[in-house]
Amino acid sequence: MSRASFIGPDPQQWLEKFHFHTPIKVRYCETDLLGHVNNVSYFMYFEQGRIEYFENLGLTGELFTDEKVSVVADLECKYLAEIFLRDPLQLHVRVAKLGRSSMDIEYALVVGENIKAAGRGAIVLVDKAAGRSTPISDNAREIIRSFEGSGLAE
Repeated sequence: MSRASFIGPDPQQWLEKFHFHTPIKVRYCETDLLGHVNNVSYFMYFEQGRIEYFENLGLTGELFTDEKVSVVADLECKYLAEIFLRDPLQLHVRVAKLGRSSMDIEYALVVGENIKAAGRGAIVLVDKAAGRSTPISDNAREIIRSFEGSGLAE
């Protein structure tokens, strides 16, 4: 299987850019008849990891409020190798690029030292009343910059 372009030439070097990871428990209902994790489940894992990432940074109060919400603008997954029910799965999450009202987030699903899938997607902060994008606060930007360090593009 071919590698996703955002991983770059060295997958291990790309994985070293991640500062946050969380374990994923694969449930039986997420597998297919061959015992593989169903392709749809990867996107649920990405969502779970994204929320846990923001919770870890203390940003859910800024990115999900009565006035604003973060919405997925695009999301992709590159399947590199199968994942099975009992695999000790770790999901790595990072903000790779920070825009005015959006973020590009990358994901790595890893078993041991092996990257099984790589994902990326953009989320946009939306003003609910206006129905359009709104700037990410300076506070949230600083928290993300501080956590991600020099690997963050703007």
